[in-house]
Amino acid sequence: MKIVLGINIGGTTCSVSVGKGGEDSLEILDRQSFCTSDYPLPAQVLEKLAAEAEKIRGEYNLSAVGISCGGPLNSKTGVILSPPNLPGWINVAVCDFFEKRWGIPAFLQNDANAGAVAEWMYGAGRGTNNFIFITFGTGFGAGLILDSKLYAGNQGMAGELGHWRISPFGPTGYGKSGSLEGFCSGNGILQQTKQKLLELRQLGLTHPLMGKSEALTTKDMFDLASKGDELCLEIVSTVGEMLGRGLAMLIDLLNPEVIVAGSIFTRRYDLLHPLAIRIIEKEVLSVSAQHCRILPSKLGEEIGDISALATALYSLNQKGTE
Repeated sequence: MKIVLGINIGGTTCSVSVGKGGEDSLEILDRQSFCTSDYPLPAQVLEKLAAEAEKIRGEYNLSAVGISCGGPLNSKTGVILSPPNLPGWINVAVCDFFEKRWGIPAFLQNDANAGAVAEWMYGAGRGTNNFIFITFGTGFGAGLILDSKLYAGNQGMAGELGHWRISPFGPTGYGKSGSLEGFCSGNGILQQTKQKLLELRQLGLTHPLMGKSEALTTKDMFDLASKGDELCLEIVSTVGEMLGRGLAMLIDLLNPEVIVAGSIFTRRYDLLHPLAIRIIEKEVLSVSAQHCRILPSKLGEEIGDISALATALYSLNQKGTE
């Protein structure tokens, strides 16, 4: 069992955790979090993360630091490149910062890869050899476990399926209209909702969500869809169909045993799962579809902290086998 530090850098929230774990189990010993927007510059966020880490590390003999952050980033060099959800974070050498601060190895993965490692080691992907984890929150991407090993690609950029243009037109994600992230992410779903409301407004019609204005959230939309609201069910249908198309291509390409999707998919599994499955059954080679399960995250709302800690533990294990 090793004790490691986990750092989760998000566009909304950052957190620091201390955990003790190995290949089969993980225990979070302590954690701290803060609002990312309270610290406008990357250097300020890094100093705040270091300060929060100092509060909780105590006398623990730390073996490594694991860092989870939205991409794009280079996991081999430990540099955050330019995540769309972290404006101003351009070529930030996070691993170098923490290694110099504490003298222990630091490992960086994008949130999809880190989530894949976490769910594979401790969640719904345990016991599989070929497993995919999908981030379905502010952004959309995939982490790939192939033949029982994380596959990150040449620069750590594998799995960026949110960048796929799945339609000639549509909501914008990843700087690309009609992208999978545009259809299947929190930001993309809000774009679709606001566009539908604009159409109604121009027709002189009203809708309960119009009163939400700038405070509108995806939860508002999904809550009304659960109650049978026609406009919201139309949006959910589009999201589920596009999700199914994206997963169908992944299944045909990589033939995984299990695909786990987190965040919005996990919270709205009852609405989105049947829609995605309908497309998968229609589009995917039957033998591949029959042997791939689409599941919600088992780690739930703790996945951010667990992902960062799992990144450290997995990377230490890989380093030891080299």
